[in-house]
Amino acid sequence: MNDFAFVRVFAHSNPLLVGHVANLLEVAGIPVERRNQTLGGGAGELPPAECEPEVWVAPHNRDRAEALIHDALEGRDDRPAWTCSGCGERLEGVFDACWNCGTSRP
Repeated sequence: MNDFAFVRVFAHSNPLLVGHVANLLEVAGIPVERRNQTLGGGAGELPPAECEPEVWVAPHNRDRAEALIHDALEGRDDRPAWTCSGCGERLEGVFDACWNCGTSRP
């Protein structure tokens, strides 16, 4: 693919984190291009920054992709806290079921 057709939105030395970010964007409907997935062995011979796995997206997806990445890495979840109807336990918004009794979030 043409390098000018995509922009880099994420790079990291941890390939698992890069894969997670790429998967997150793909699930959100943003096509990604993964680069440098196997260059880790070149570190030392090549500059380390040139060996990091990267995630690239089309320019029109850049803002949305960067926002999703930021929210994912910061652990942000906009869902409000809720109270379980089964046992009355107060739960953070990230939970879809009560940890105490297993009742599903309404």
